[in-house]
Parts: sequence; C-alpha cells; structure tokens
Amino acid sequence: MAVSPLVAPPTDTLERHAPSRATSSPFKRHASAAPSSNGNGNGNGNGNGNGNGTARLLGLGRAPSSAAAAATLDPIEQMNEDEKRKYVKGKKLGEGTYANVYLGHSRRDPSVLVAIKKIKVQSQYRDGMAPDAVRELKYLRELRHPNIISLLSVFSSKDQNLNLVLEYLPLGDLEMLIRDVDRVRYGAGDIKAWMGMLARAVWFCHDNAVLHRDIKPNNLLIAADGEVKLADFGLARAFADPGRRMTANVITRWYRPPELLFGARHYGGAVDVWSVGMVFAELIIRAPYLAGNTEVEQIALICRQIGTPTEDNWPGVTRLREYTVPSETVPVWGRDAYVGRFGAVGPDGVDLLVRTLALDPRKRITARGMLEHGWWRSEPKPTRKEDLPRKSEGGEEKMGADLKRRNGLVEDEPNARGAKVARKLDFGQAK
Repeated sequence: MAVSPLVAPPTDTLERHAPSRATSSPFKRHASAAPSSNGNGNGNGNGNGNGNGTARLLGLGRAPSSAAAAATLDPIEQMNEDEKRKYVKGKKLGEGTYANVYLGHSRRDPSVLVAIKKIKVQSQYRDGMAPDAVRELKYLRELRHPNIISLLSVFSSKDQNLNLVLEYLPLGDLEMLIRDVDRVRYGAGDIKAWMGMLARAVWFCHDNAVLHRDIKPNNLLIAADGEVKLADFGLARAFADPGRRMTANVITRWYRPPELLFGARHYGGAVDVWSVGMVFAELIIRAPYLAGNTEVEQIALICRQIGTPTEDNWPGVTRLREYTVPSETVPVWGRDAYVGRFGAVGPDGVDLLVRTLALDPRKRITARGMLEHGWWRSEPKPTRKEDLPRKSEGGEEKMGADLKRRNGLVEDEPNARGAKVARKLDFGQAK
C-alpha cells in the first residue's frame, strides 16, 4: 500500500555544497533534497559573465587556461576547478539561445548521471547574469527537498559561462504524460500520487517563505524512479515581508490566478495554490482547464467556469487596479457542478479541487491545508512511485528541452499592454 503524501520515505543523499533551510514540520521528508533513490544524480550547468564578474559574485574563480596557470590559482579559483573536475560532460541534450544542456556523469562514479546546464553569457546584464539565472541559483541552493530538483554543484568554465549541475531526470515532465492520451493510461491513484508530490514541494517552498510563481505541468520533471520534481525557479521570490509590492506579471496565463489578472501587487502563497489547482484539473481531464488566448479571454473563462468575482464573494476585489469582468454575472459554481467533469477523483478529490480554486485568495486552501485534506486517506491510495505510468521514449530529449528554456519567462500574449486595454472592450469576443 502506498504511503500517505504527508510522510514520504527517505531517499539516498548526495553530497551538498550549500546549506539547506531547516524545518521541523512533520510534513517534511526525512532526507534532504537528494536525487531520486535510483542512485542517479542530474546536473545542469550554465555560465555567463563579463570578465571575471559572474564567477567572483558566486565565489567561483576564472578557470585556468593551462596547467601552468593552474599553479597560480588563488583559493577561490582552485575551489572552482575542484568542482569542475568532479563531473565529465557528455552528449548535448538541448541547445538554446539562453543555455545548452549536456548529459554528464560523476568522475568518481560514472553510473551517477547528471545534467549540466551551461548558461550562456548575457552581455546586456551587469556581470553577464540575467535576474532569472540569479533566482534559479539562489533558491535551488536554499531549497533541499525530494520533490524539488536538486542543484548538485556550480562552477564557472573558462569562457566565463556558469554551469549548473542538476540531478538527472530522464523521464521528461508531467505534460508529456498528460498529452499522450493514446499511449499513456492513468487513474485516480496515479493522480493522487503526482498531486501528493507537487503538494509537498509547494508546501516546502511556502514553509520557507518562497513563492514559485510558475507552477505548470512542464515544470514538473520526472526522475528515473517516478518521483516528480518541481523545477524552474526563475520567477521565484521570497515573500516573508507582506508589505512589499510584487509584480503581477508572473505565472503562465493558463495557471494564473484572478488576483494577478486583476493587477494585485501584494499576494502570498495563494497564487501558487491556484496553479496547483489548475494542474490538478488538467491531470483529470487531460487538457488545460482554462486555456485563454489572452488575458481578456482568461478572465472570461474564469468567470464562466468558476464564477464571476464580485464584492459578495470576494470583498475588496473591485478595488484592484485592473478589475474588469464581463457584464453577465455568473454565480460561483458549487461542488456539485464540478462532479460531472472531475468526478473521477471522487467527492473528496472534487472538494480539494474546489478549495484550490476559490476566487478569493483569502478563502483558498493553503499548501499545508492541502496536505491535511481527507482526500489522501480515501480510496484509492496513491500509487507507489515505482508503479506510476511513464513514457518509454523521448524523456531525455524532453528534459533537455525543458532545461534549455530560459527560466522566468511567462508564456503570455506578446503585447501585454495592448491586451490590458482590450480587456475593457472585447469581452464579447471572449465567449
């Protein structure tokens, strides 16, 4: 019988190069953010910088150009060389304008595979490092959890590119499984297992005061043993200070909550919980639940499929700076309205889905509340990760494609400002 999502078995531990944030909550797995229990790590490296800037900022030295130069390395440069020599770079898995991804392995143990993400120099930024790369590095060094992709090492190469060594996740991402309706079959127990992994990852982020801000199926990578790992922290940020203003232009549109669509600048973990709910719905129906082509259409779909945000169901919503809804008011859907389309996960599963999609973020269930929900204790039990459906081919290439993408880019309409103007005019076309 599968374990509850509240308590997960320990995994093997690889050496870590940065301290993790500690937590004593019973929801936390007992292992650190080690690679999956198959014994394979995954590494992904990227490097960028102007001159020695990026490397020095990260405590990495300029790589020596010759053996003679190595003799004159200062301690920081020597540490960088030591890290670099731990891994052997192999074939290229993906190539993009932002980063290249390579298969690699540990020099000490060639059976330990990694993915090395080499981030190219971005000359338009100071020190050659884009903000999203800084965020990814910062939060992956801090967050250690079995359901968050593990950063094993960082080193600078001789061309001053930054290389991130990530654990190897050869089974692609959750989006691959959802979309392949002809060859991949899964049921309620499988959905429960995947959702448990996602909920634990999000809870751990929030418990450490970090918002992910771009949860979606192709940011959920799958390890060789079936474990799901939350990746792409390019839009992540700390939210310990509730008074700080944050941007509303985060989270890919289909998974973006209404408060951000209405321009909210102060928000918390509820934005991630909405995204989790959208992934939950997508796992059930095997298609994006609310797939708007513009922000206008996205708001219209939320109003039609979930309910129109009003002062009655969300006090204060009309004061949000970009609040505009269709003229026709749709009552908030009750649980019974969801059963016909999402009933495959049972009444408790439907209840959890409804709670994640509450319009008012203050009424939305928390990540901790998700893990305490009764759905996990109902039948069927979550499938063991070793028995979860998986793709037999294409996973490695998909992993390369996912990792080469520039982190922190929101998939949204090309002209956001024009869309915000159109929002006030074109609801009639968003039906």
